[in-house]
Amino acid sequence: MKNTYKRMALAALMACGLGMSGARAEELLVGVELPLTGTLARVGSGMQEGIMVAADVFNKANAKHKVKIITVDNESAPAKAIAAVEKLASQGVLAIDGGYGSNNIAPASDAAGKLGLAYVTSGGVDDSLVNSGRKNFFRINNAAGYQKAVVGLLTDLKIKTVSIVYSTKEATSGLATDLEKTLAAKGVTVVGHAFDPAITDFKPIINKVKLQDKSEVIAMIGYENDYVGILRAARVLKPTVKAMVGVWSLATPKMAADFPDLMPNVYGTAVLPFPAEFKTPEGKSFNEAYQRLYKKEPDYLGQFGYVQSMLLFNAIARAADKGTLKKNGVIEEMRKTDSETLIGRVQFSSTGDNLNFSHRMGQHQGNKIVIVWPQADATGKANFPAVPW
Repeated sequence: MKNTYKRMALAALMACGLGMSGARAEELLVGVELPLTGTLARVGSGMQEGIMVAADVFNKANAKHKVKIITVDNESAPAKAIAAVEKLASQGVLAIDGGYGSNNIAPASDAAGKLGLAYVTSGGVDDSLVNSGRKNFFRINNAAGYQKAVVGLLTDLKIKTVSIVYSTKEATSGLATDLEKTLAAKGVTVVGHAFDPAITDFKPIINKVKLQDKSEVIAMIGYENDYVGILRAARVLKPTVKAMVGVWSLATPKMAADFPDLMPNVYGTAVLPFPAEFKTPEGKSFNEAYQRLYKKEPDYLGQFGYVQSMLLFNAIARAADKGTLKKNGVIEEMRKTDSETLIGRVQFSSTGDNLNFSHRMGQHQGNKIVIVWPQADATGKANFPAVPW
């Protein structure tokens, strides 16, 4: 009997020891609100993949802290984004990660701010997000970086006439306005064509470009469904343009796989070529984890999701070490960020904007996405003039 009690006591001590050992790895809850269904589901899913890769890499590298991700689908709707943040806060998360579409991010980040939670994203470039006094908001990309990439490409291609086809949403219309001003200052003739986000038939607009504008390039500023509609209309009407150029969520392998007839020779912003190439230790770790978890090559949506999340996880860990998690510690640590990342150096201004963001332009070529601008980062030459039809 004594031996039985000894074994029980030893087992209890071992259990306590294991519990104490486990306690060393503090679990840090991170809330993610993303569009996993609805019109923005494709980009939301891409960002989610990057977030989960970041959690995997962070947890493998940290013995003291472990992040746990809780995700809520905002269904691509502003009201659902607010509800998602409130639900996540009720579950005790320490910060909010994710978001896509400035019209969804604005109310969601406001809701997070009222609850004292940092909100981190790469899915919103409307400048009102950083010019409205939000103290809890941080983003790793911005409209200026996208505009610089598009203007740089068009300048290198020596384009003189451009038709900008853009959604009337805040982020897209703001970028279109800035792009038009910048190009006009360079002597480029620009014609703008605004469209309601609910539009499904782009043939009237493309017909105007074909018969009236007769521009060399159509610049598309919208979202995935918009690109598909514009390219389908252009494929039918065949305007005599030399290039089709877009911005976010366009130069991705997912778009090439889903719309193989529409994507050939189309340009879009892209941090990475496809297949991806990584030379740094962190880049290789990201690539390995991404392919292990998702059995595919990463794209820039995943890379953005990874970068924003690693910055957030490290800020949370620093706040935990300092004992400031419940005293705006995460927000304070995010403000102190100065890190070399997979998208370059990231520092946040007092308004939460990344001071160093600059994008690249990629082009769908065959089954690859080739970086064609800037020249210093190019992985191939642009096919020009060239269109999908």
